[in-house]
Amino acid sequence: MSTLTLKDGTGLFYKDWGSGQPIVFSHGWPLCADAWDAQMLFLGQRGYRVIAHDRRGHGRSQQTWDGNSMDQYADDLAQLLDALDVKDAVLVGHSTGGGEVARYVGRHGTARVAKVVLLGAVPPLMLKTAGNPGGVPKAVFDGIRQGVLENRAQFFKDLPTTFYGFNRPGAKVSEGLRDAFWLQGMSAGIKPAYDCIEQFSETDFTEDLKKIDVPTLIVHGDDDQIVLIETSAKRSVQLVPNATLKVYPGGAHGLAQLEVERFNSDLLHFIEG
Repeated sequence: MSTLTLKDGTGLFYKDWGSGQPIVFSHGWPLCADAWDAQMLFLGQRGYRVIAHDRRGHGRSQQTWDGNSMDQYADDLAQLLDALDVKDAVLVGHSTGGGEVARYVGRHGTARVAKVVLLGAVPPLMLKTAGNPGGVPKAVFDGIRQGVLENRAQFFKDLPTTFYGFNRPGAKVSEGLRDAFWLQGMSAGIKPAYDCIEQFSETDFTEDLKKIDVPTLIVHGDDDQIVLIETSAKRSVQLVPNATLKVYPGGAHGLAQLEVERFNSDLLHFIEG
């Protein structure tokens, strides 16, 4: 196991495989780096260096009481890229990880970055506010917090139903994906997982998106029940100066696991383009 000791003493687990141009992955909530296994194997076999970390408090990283904030997540990513001397990287972020990538660019720039991919990503802002009337009401996120506090084991059993669109007519339900989601979710510390709900739902990434000055691919399913496309991807593509939006018709939130072949192909095409 590879672990980086961050400046505040937190142990950050990461995978660093292969050689070549680095592709760096940031996972969604409440998962860990394992959510990217299919992409890391695919790209690693094609001559790329693939890197993914468990966000602080999640997976095999240290379970932190403090510091579970989007700014700190971005700074942790910066410390990892600095420690590994990553250059000309493609940053790929899913859901909360998309916010982490955007905030990284907002705080640290693109000196180490060649391209960005945002998959089912939370930016620019999930929460319904006066300035974001199409957002999700705070009561929904309060319900997520309640689920985590009262019985997160059951909550993480239930959440994949909408995360992967298993509730849609004709959906092919994978118990393996459901079990993997539960296992990864339960590996997170309850305090970091709880804190992260506020971070992915209430952080405004508008100004961060405007600072992404490298080619950017935004991928989103138009039936994403977790991060609604109308208030996320369709707004983000208008804010990122050099962005392209690719919509997966009928696509759910967990596209990296559900649409492995298609997403891998689109990812490779963008990297090589």
